[in-house]
Amino acid sequence: MARVVVSVMPKPEILDPQGKAVHGALPRLGFTGITDVRQGKRFELEVEGELTEQRLAEIHDLAERLLSNPVIEDYTVTVEPGVVA
Repeated sequence: MARVVVSVMPKPEILDPQGKAVHGALPRLGFTGITDVRQGKRFELEVEGELTEQRLAEIHDLAERLLSNPVIEDYTVTVEPGVVA
């Protein structure tokens, strides 16, 4: 088994009210020097069997059609090294 991580983030031109709220709270909590915050989503997929190029292509399709909204979000797919169950 392999672990594939899909990270979904709002596109840079899309407003991120949750990220702005976190950014606004940082100084009140004593954290300084943070110039921006963007909030996204992380999905960890445990994949059975060998992780082939075809399987990765299916995961990209899954990420685009189900896990993200391609109009307002970008996603990345990464394979976590050394994760085998």
